[in-house]
Amino acid sequence: MALPEQSSMGAFLAAHPHVDGVEAFVFDIAGAPKGKWLARDKALAIDAKGLPIPLSVFAQDAWGCDVADAGLAFGTGDPDGLGFPVAGRFALMPWLDGHRAQAFLALRDGTGAPAAADPRGALEAIVARYAARGLTPVVAVELEFYLYRLEDGVPVPPDGSRQASWLRNDTLSTSALAAYQGLIDAIMAAARDVGIPADGVISEAGPGQFELNLLHRADAVAMADDAMLMRRIVRGLAHKHGFGATFMAKPYGEASGSGMHIHASLNDGDGMNVLADPATGAPADMLFHAVAGLVAAMPETMLAFAPNANSFRRFRPDAHAPVSAGWGHDDRSAAIRVIDGSKAGGGAKATRIEHRISGADANAYLALGAMLGAMLQGITDGQMPPTPQDPLNPGAGEPLPVEWGAAIARFAGSGKAAEMFGQRLVDIVVACKRQDRAAFLSHIDRFEYDTYLPLL
Repeated sequence: MALPEQSSMGAFLAAHPHVDGVEAFVFDIAGAPKGKWLARDKALAIDAKGLPIPLSVFAQDAWGCDVADAGLAFGTGDPDGLGFPVAGRFALMPWLDGHRAQAFLALRDGTGAPAAADPRGALEAIVARYAARGLTPVVAVELEFYLYRLEDGVPVPPDGSRQASWLRNDTLSTSALAAYQGLIDAIMAAARDVGIPADGVISEAGPGQFELNLLHRADAVAMADDAMLMRRIVRGLAHKHGFGATFMAKPYGEASGSGMHIHASLNDGDGMNVLADPATGAPADMLFHAVAGLVAAMPETMLAFAPNANSFRRFRPDAHAPVSAGWGHDDRSAAIRVIDGSKAGGGAKATRIEHRISGADANAYLALGAMLGAMLQGITDGQMPPTPQDPLNPGAGEPLPVEWGAAIARFAGSGKAAEMFGQRLVDIVVACKRQDRAAFLSHIDRFEYDTYLPLL
């Protein structure tokens, strides 16, 4: 629950008289924060008046350039939306010197509705469809990232042991946590201050790789906010401590990729998990309907989980990043893992679905929206999923489009994605990613020259 001082920008500033400036921002399609720095007096006005921000901020490529084909910047007059502060998300910014705070905004269009180009608003609409059925998604996120240092512009493990690091697996190493105690403590403290229920951190397999566990919430939009704000906190504080931090899906070709696993269950009005049998806790038919929807939609919505060129480097056989749309009972090799609370010891509340496709680089609003949207489609259709995969022979489901261009094309033509997000947002996302991809295709790197100049 938000503290009284978190109820508004005015209340927060009254409780923090030393704050002399505020960073007010939204997250764009790529997940980058975009906004303005405001003087204290100017920030006091945004509770009532909002902050004008161009709607075209949601139609920029990975380098911050306008995407003409998205139809927001050119030929429209480039109109503003109004950003209003999200209560409970005011906090100091400990990674910056001086007395500066942050205000996270939700962007509304001229009618007061969520801007059509804003993925956060699309997730709000999906959650509202559940509410119309008397259901509330309960979601949690596991978010992985790497710490690094730069050598000649190239990332290397933060301890500098690049060559030996690929031979070492630091999964669940407490020594690796202790080595970065100051930074980890600062991250967890900053998370608490901005209302993120981060309840644990572990060392992961890669050198300098960690995973943050965000405790489940009966508010999917707030959980997506948590994931996006956590990325910002980690990057800011890592820099202050002398490191880089990245949520790239695959920063090193030789090491483990970084994912964003999403867990979801569904509560009814009495707080009971409708994905489980109330007596035994075992999966109910509604869970399997949801799984059927996830399996059916996954190939078409891959772009929501793997949005960037680098995203697709994660997807390799036997690499904990599934390459087919399959599911299984407590099977971590499957794209969809069904967790049975009656066997896990947690009862009905612990029965849930884990979605294991998304990379840490995904826009959390699109990733959660694609997951919850597909679950709802499956529940509406009432179909049962295909046979679960054999853990000894994974990959039996429909192959996923594990190439960027193919994923963009599937998303562009997807009726399922249009139903989830609205055709306008689908078109904007596709336009942005096509412009990104065109830029990558025009760039030739050193490895390509080294390979082909002497060969051809």
